[in-house]
Amino acid sequence: MTPEPGARPPAGTRSRIDPREAGLVAVLLALAAIAWFFTAPRMSGMDMGRWTDPGSLGFFLITWVVMLAAMMFPSVAPMVVAYARIHRHRRESGRPAPSGGPAVFVAGYLIAWTIYGIAAYALYASVAALFPGFLSSEPGGRYLAAGVILAAAAYQFTPAKNVALMKCRSPMDFILHRMRPGYGGAFRMGAGHGAWCIGCCWALMVALFALGVMNVAWMALVGAFIAAEKMLPWKRVANLSVAFALMVTAVVVLLTPATMAGPAL
Repeated sequence: MTPEPGARPPAGTRSRIDPREAGLVAVLLALAAIAWFFTAPRMSGMDMGRWTDPGSLGFFLITWVVMLAAMMFPSVAPMVVAYARIHRHRRESGRPAPSGGPAVFVAGYLIAWTIYGIAAYALYASVAALFPGFLSSEPGGRYLAAGVILAAAAYQFTPAKNVALMKCRSPMDFILHRMRPGYGGAFRMGAGHGAWCIGCCWALMVALFALGVMNVAWMALVGAFIAAEKMLPWKRVANLSVAFALMVTAVVVLLTPATMAGPAL
């Protein structure tokens, strides 16, 4: 698809910081900070180490969405800014671009991840119901946790991971080739980006379940892994570093489980 006329700002102005884009980033980071602020007390007393019980579906969904905002908003900010930039150029050139498009884009992104969270919760609940005690810390839980974390490390080296990560690291290319008008288009684009983000990060999220989904410190560490992969300029180094960190974590879970109650914040 050929990029739309007027989609890119003039070459001489590309390095300038647009106050509107800076404000959008500030809003996303503020929302992430607020989410972190509310996440810690909500999870207080919930963490029980590996395979923490996520509670009822209603409690989990609310906690999951707040977690997503805290973990993902910093790394999704470049994509939202790219969408807002193209959206603004469309409006300035007289094409359909209703106000509030970026917010609808973010909503679509969160919905995609919420569907993933519901699927993960259903799988967790099914295993816990069919095999009581299987996900407990001892005797088998730590071996399963270590295996899941090693699988997440192995996924870092797959072609599927590389393709999904490239989509997440190229926001302008993603937006230019998938631009759709209206609120429906914004929602579909956000959900589409969320699907690619799930393809990139689903294994890390499964590893978070294994480590303790109600542990704020593990949540922060996995969020840092995701941000590093998406935002650092050295894609291969970041990807390999995350894989190595996961392998070390799996070995520690297996050999010295008492030390893995969660890093202190």
